[in-house]
Amino acid sequence: MAEFSKQWVEKNDPEMGWDFDIEAIASEMPNSTMTDYYLCEGFGAVAIGKDDDGEIQLAIATGNYNDEGHIEVEWKALEEVING
Repeated sequence: MAEFSKQWVEKNDPEMGWDFDIEAIASEMPNSTMTDYYLCEGFGAVAIGKDDDGEIQLAIATGNYNDEGHIEVEWKALEEVING
């Protein structure tokens, strides 16, 4: 089942229900950490992280795989993902 974050829903389909809140999850995370428990189908995010300064980051799947067979990601600031 696809899961969508509150932030994606608010931007793209406000009538739709959301499954989790990226900002609420990140608010409980220490800086310089990540969790891959939450996947946002809308943004294509496979992990939520916080950098050294506490800025929320999303790991966006690139669609490419590395030599070990793992999906490659590009880390982007949440605000950049939301606002393009």
